[in-house]
Amino acid sequence: MYRALGERYPDAHCELDFADPFQLLVATVLSAQTTDVRVNGVTPALFARYPDATALAAADRADLETLIQPTGFFRAKSESLLRLGAALVERFDGEVPGRLQDLVTLPGVGRKTANVVLGDAFGVPGVTVDTHLGRLVRRFGWTEEEDPVKVEHAVGALFPRREWTTLSHTLIFHGRRTCHARRPACGACPVARQCPAYGAGETDPTKAAALVRTGPRA
Repeated sequence: MYRALGERYPDAHCELDFADPFQLLVATVLSAQTTDVRVNGVTPALFARYPDATALAAADRADLETLIQPTGFFRAKSESLLRLGAALVERFDGEVPGRLQDLVTLPGVGRKTANVVLGDAFGVPGVTVDTHLGRLVRRFGWTEEEDPVKVEHAVGALFPRREWTTLSHTLIFHGRRTCHARRPACGACPVARQCPAYGAGETDPTKAAALVRTGPRA
């Protein structure tokens, strides 16, 4: 199944725009309850104003809220970013740490965010269990676990560690483009024959093809 999905999405990658670990960390925090497209729409101005942890820690709250408002929950996210910047300055000399055990101690950073940063900014393999990956691996029958940490370990046990980051991107691409939460495009799915959940969505090939997205959701 993974090989077939890899052939469908050979360019699977992190869809958040970033230039360094700090930018990816902030963008991933902002991506909660919104789309990568919206995050990418606000981060150029955000990083121009606050290019590093020191600047972010000293940010004007009202200005920060205005900059990130399109991502939703902007007051809570502003609080998280201010605390995140301060923690990076106070505990890590303003640098994003490259270890999971350090990243998860930062405000607003859980294992999902930490694995995104490790995999894409530091080249440290990790299984990123977002809503898409969790949904797909249960539909595929790879695990019955619901807890994200248990899902991470269960899926990680099925694949070589070196594949974890690419695996995560591939499944997330498939979840965003074909295997949707409410109406999966089963009739246009490259793993339909192997999938235990086949038939949960549209099976007619023509109708299913119309449901497939060609890019990330705006």
